Amino acid sequence: MTAAPLPASAQEGRMREAPPLLDTLALWPEANFDLPRATRDPHLVTLPGPELVAMRYGEGAGVAPDRVVALYDKATGTIYLSEGWTGRSPAEVSILVHELVYHMQAMAGHRFACPAARERLAYRAQDAWLALFGEDLETAFDLDHTMLLVGTVCTH
Repeated sequence: MTAAPLPASAQEGRMREAPPLLDTLALWPEANFDLPRATRDPHLVTLPGPELVAMRYGEGAGVAPDRVVALYDKATGTIYLSEGWTGRSPAEVSILVHELVYHMQAMAGHRFACPAARERLAYRAQDAWLALFGEDLETAFDLDHTMLLVGTVCTH
């Protein structure tokens, strides 16, 4: 026995387009870290590793191209991701979560004593995201607690 087809109006009520990835991801830090929803989505751009390094450290910095996997530009509201970013693993999505925290902080007008201070919440959110999948910053990115402490303290 087959079920009678649903009326068109019932079918339409069940079929919904999935929310875009950014909308879905933004709900998580909003709910878990008391960050207000951004007034606009960030722009997403992928760039080769050497260009990300140059943006972060300047030309000829001598930093390996794989050392910078993402950047956030507050002035333009742009998240720059490494060209190889696919978002196909919890670790890769955690990179986007980290950068989304910056965007949400910027849109909310949060101020910090130094650039390193804004890192604290971004790393906390990224680590918590990874924990949902049985990982952490150390297992996914070889970032231990000492490195994180040094990287999130103002030194001026």
